[in-house]
Amino acid sequence: MATFADRLDHVLGVKAAEPLADAFDMHTVEDLLRHYPLRYATQGQPLTEEAPEEGAHITVMGRVTKTELRPMKNRRGSLLKVALDVGGARPVDITFFNGDKVRYLVKDGVKAMMSGTVHWWRPDRWNLSHPDYLIMPDKGDGSVENLTQVRGGGALRGLAQSAKGAGGVDVSFFEREFIPVYPATAKVQSWDLLRCIRQVLDQLDPIDDPLPASLRAEHSLMPVTDALRLIHLPESKSDIEEARGRLRFDEALALQLVLASRRHDVEGRVARPCPPRTDGIAAAFDKRLPFELTEGQRAVIEEISADMSRSHPMHRLLQGEVGSGKTIVALEAMLQVVDNGRQCALLAPTEVLAAQHYRSLRNMLGDLGSGGELGAADNATKVVLVTGSMSTKDKKAALLDAMTGEAGLVIGTHALIQDNVEFHDLGMVVVDEQHRFGVEQRDALRAKAKDGVSPHLLVMTATPIPRTIAMTTLGDLETSTLTQLPRGRSPITTKVVPAKVKPSWVDRAWERIHEEVQAGRQAYVVCSRIGGDEEENGKKAKGKAKSAEEKEAPTTHAVVDLYEMLRAGPLADLRVGLLHGRLPADEKDRVMRAFNDAEVDVLVCTTVVEVGVDVPNATIMAIVDADRFGVSQLHQLRGRVGRGKHAGLCLLITETNPVGSAMARLEAVAATTDGFELAVLDLRQRREGDVLGSAQSGTARSLKLLSLLDDLEVITAAQQLAREVVEADPGLEKHPGLAGMMHAAVDSERLEYLAKS
Repeated sequence: MATFADRLDHVLGVKAAEPLADAFDMHTVEDLLRHYPLRYATQGQPLTEEAPEEGAHITVMGRVTKTELRPMKNRRGSLLKVALDVGGARPVDITFFNGDKVRYLVKDGVKAMMSGTVHWWRPDRWNLSHPDYLIMPDKGDGSVENLTQVRGGGALRGLAQSAKGAGGVDVSFFEREFIPVYPATAKVQSWDLLRCIRQVLDQLDPIDDPLPASLRAEHSLMPVTDALRLIHLPESKSDIEEARGRLRFDEALALQLVLASRRHDVEGRVARPCPPRTDGIAAAFDKRLPFELTEGQRAVIEEISADMSRSHPMHRLLQGEVGSGKTIVALEAMLQVVDNGRQCALLAPTEVLAAQHYRSLRNMLGDLGSGGELGAADNATKVVLVTGSMSTKDKKAALLDAMTGEAGLVIGTHALIQDNVEFHDLGMVVVDEQHRFGVEQRDALRAKAKDGVSPHLLVMTATPIPRTIAMTTLGDLETSTLTQLPRGRSPITTKVVPAKVKPSWVDRAWERIHEEVQAGRQAYVVCSRIGGDEEENGKKAKGKAKSAEEKEAPTTHAVVDLYEMLRAGPLADLRVGLLHGRLPADEKDRVMRAFNDAEVDVLVCTTVVEVGVDVPNATIMAIVDADRFGVSQLHQLRGRVGRGKHAGLCLLITETNPVGSAMARLEAVAATTDGFELAVLDLRQRREGDVLGSAQSGTARSLKLLSLLDDLEVITAAQQLAREVVEADPGLEKHPGLAGMMHAAVDSERLEYLAKS
């Protein structure tokens, strides 16, 4: 028998377990059983999607309706073109390179299973090239008999051969009403996974259910052992739905328990109240404001003010569209803290943004922000900047001001988190672009407050977060949203420039930049990479030949190369500056200052200007290789223009296929400036598994069944249950099953990424 925690090499043997570990990082029985089917197929129905992704490894079963042997054009040999009817709208196209060798098996009318890699060769057509295959004897009515003779090629033939016993190969599972189809690779195919899973299920001991029977009954959930068996080997559609419902709830509950625990922890902490004053620096700043705050800004300022007046720490997310005025709201909050004799730390993800915040806050405050300097206002505070690349002298001076309390506002990058940074009395932490920072980094900065006291926390993002995403990834934070744009903010028009089919439009893009500069305004040109990196340039690795797809892939433009080209060509008579992450800090600061002061007409840069950079005179942005950017990133970037009295224009220059999914994504960005609508589109296109951690957690998907966009009812129920359980049993000592589920289902790396999403 086997348990959840047993090693796969002990249960399946080393030969079967090693490929699972290599391909999917599976090591235990639980790892394997949590690898759920992508979909199910029935007799005569497709085993795959109508339009699978390029490069996906899929398995299909159907009947051969047409074969055609053709000579190869540029070499000896032949191709066998096969049409396989899988029950979809059109047959699947199959190509065998050794056509003369397989034509005697792959014939018109035979029933066959085929497994291979998807290749799109036209916008509306895809095929499988030289797949593994297995010829399935059938009774003429479509049902499958046992194989007495294994006929086929590749891994499928090997799999069938290895399973052959005295009575032939038992392929009875093909007569099941629902056949599971798994995420697979070329080396570990769907049927390999099915064989291993069936073997494990045959040996599996009953699992101790983490959900008490009372909770299962309350939420109409089946036992977890039943759910895991039926998700893999269902007998009916209702089996699939009930199994998915239970396992989906488990995923939601595991996350919500973590967030509820954090929320409970925050509520148990103590903070020094920072009530508003009518005679302090905040009131003086309000009187000087040269513009009127929006109703939304005032409402959010009141929410934050009320939070900070309490004796437990504020824990709030401030989200708003690009240019909605989050910075001024955050400054009002920070000044309220300064009025109470305490300090604020503003954490920014990049040195460019930290320096921009420093200059922006100094400019907004005027003599109210020049504490300790000649001509400072009576109630002024001091604003200092701390970054990793500052000179030793400047950093020491800034750190001393933070430690003595001389500086009321301390702005910096990750350098603020270092052990040598001390605050006199840290009352508030503001984190800009919260998705760039993890929970540990936020906690490290908050830990710099005085013993036994927690600072208030305000995290900001200009990446709109749909409600279900906020509930699942930021459920420990209260949320405030700015929806109005400040008066005077100009509209932004976005146009797609298809460089491949309309090369003259690219020339026109440079002309438009020229026209804007001639009118006294400024421009950005943004690239996806810096340049100078062999791999980054897309050059082939030594000794490797390029595939046909690689040869046809569009080249990307490096910012260094484009800077030289524009400076010597279309924009030769303009003042062109260069900004990217590899420049020394003082050079980055010099270039950004020059652009701020209108001493540079066109800034050719990477995404270092993505967030927070505010140059009202910049009215046009050209994003080169725009297809290399995500939807939210494009929306962030274009928010850098149209910040003054003149309308903004964003040009998305791309060499991508004009009928492909990348072009559709760009056209969707051009069609709307609604950040929430684009955030949903971004998640749907990137798929939620990617959003929640394939790169970060080392697994294919950290949420396998739960949809953060579509499962609001499940997430809401899980959130309510998690908060009730944690409120009554904060350490989950009375609910050991729930504690184990929380820790097992969501490891520290995934939590770190969830906090950043």
